[in-house]
Amino acid sequence: MVQETPLPIKRWLQVGFAIFIIGLFLVFFFLNLFKLPPKTSFERWYGNWPGVLLATVVFLFFIYFLTRPRRPSEWRNAGLTSAFFVSLFTEMFGIPLTIYLVAPLLGVEPKFFGMHESHLWAYLLSWVGVISLQHALYMVMVGSAALLVIGFTFLSLGWKEVYRGEGRLVTDGVYGRIRHPQYLGLILVIASFLIQWPTLLTLLLAPLLTARYILLAGEEDRELEKKFGEDFRNYKKSVPGFYPLIFCASPRSEG
Repeated sequence: MVQETPLPIKRWLQVGFAIFIIGLFLVFFFLNLFKLPPKTSFERWYGNWPGVLLATVVFLFFIYFLTRPRRPSEWRNAGLTSAFFVSLFTEMFGIPLTIYLVAPLLGVEPKFFGMHESHLWAYLLSWVGVISLQHALYMVMVGSAALLVIGFTFLSLGWKEVYRGEGRLVTDGVYGRIRHPQYLGLILVIASFLIQWPTLLTLLLAPLLTARYILLAGEEDRELEKKFGEDFRNYKKSVPGFYPLIFCASPRSEG
């Protein structure tokens, strides 16, 4: 097992600050979401360009901060991730292109959609009579919020261990249970928004991004195997790439 070195106080402060700001943003977002009346008008909800800018800047800042892309392939993926969030928040607060396309198929005017109705999975569940809109909305929001928190937790823990390792092979902490916590975290964040606010473009981009993260993970494994040889091969045999060892002791902590 790799010997740990103490994480400098500055690093702890950066991790704590990142988690605090992300949590603050999520609390602010969800409190404002449910503070609005159930039937928030189309005009009141959309055209909020300061909201588009704020949400995009906050999410991209922390994703770039926590992942720190270095290689060309990582920057290409970062560009796709940026396109995902720009398109998502543009449709969430600015211009709902998906709703303009979907509304005629549902037999309603686009302006029928306000805030609650614009959560399309919730609206579709209520439209087919499975559950009321309000209950469907809470189900969608709870599910997406849970995935978002778990995703950012994997991102933050992965960031902390990488910088603690200072360029060495990290096999403890979260890396003792999963080899690619940050890629898994990004996939979960993307999935959370597909549940919360699906759009045609993000539904197209999500599988592409997921495939790219899996390819990046394989590329990273090959680089680490070249660099660390047998140590990495033994680590790879005992720790899975994308599903964490949750219900058993970390094999890296038993040696």
